[in-house]
Amino acid sequence: MDNTFLRLRSCAAGLALCLVFVSSAPAASRIKDIGHFAGVRSNALSGYGLVIGLNKTGDKRQTFFTQQTLLNMLERFGLTINNPSVRVENIAAVMVTTDLGAFEKPGSRIDVTVSSIGDATSLQGGILLQTPLIAADGNVYAVAQGPLVLSGYSAGNAATGVTVNHPTVGRIPNGASVERVVVAGMPQIVDTLELVLDRADFTTVK
Repeated sequence: MDNTFLRLRSCAAGLALCLVFVSSAPAASRIKDIGHFAGVRSNALSGYGLVIGLNKTGDKRQTFFTQQTLLNMLERFGLTINNPSVRVENIAAVMVTTDLGAFEKPGSRIDVTVSSIGDATSLQGGILLQTPLIAADGNVYAVAQGPLVLSGYSAGNAATGVTVNHPTVGRIPNGASVERVVVAGMPQIVDTLELVLDRADFTTVK
C-alpha cells in the first residue's frame, strides 16, 4: 500500500512539473505575423478611369480631361460626337489604386481604392468602368470595375450642406481581377532564406 501511494505521488509530481514547463513555454508565432522573406513584397498598381451613374455630382465643364475621356470612350464604341463641349455631370475622372501581393495568381480578386481627380463633389452611387491597372514597369497586372462603396457622404447645398468624411474617395471590395503574375524578387532556387522582421528587436530574434 505504501509503495503504491509513493508511486502515485511520484506520478503526480512529474505531471505537475510537465505542466509548469508547458505553461512557461513561449507561444509560437507564424512567420507572416512577424516578418517577410527578403525580396518578396507587394507591388503598387494604378490606373485612370471613369465613374458613371452619379446624381449630378460629377465633374463640371471646367474639367476638360473628363469630357475628352468620355468622347474617346464613345468613339471606341463607334459613336462620334462633333460637339466637344459635352455637358455631362453624372461622370467623374478618377484614379484607381491598389497593392498587388507577391503571391497573387491570375483570376484572384483584390480590393481597389477609387479617388476623384476632378471637381466632382461626390462619387456616391457611382460605378467604375473597366480600368486597366499598371505597375511601374508599364505592364497591366489587373483590371478593375464595379460599384463603389463610400464611407462618407454629402447632403444639402454648398451653403448649408453637410459633408461627412470624404465622399470623393471610395472602395470596391474584390473590385479588380488579377490578369498577370508578378515575378517575385526571391530566386527560385536558394541555399538560404533571409527573414526580414517587421519590428526588429533582440527578443524577437532570439
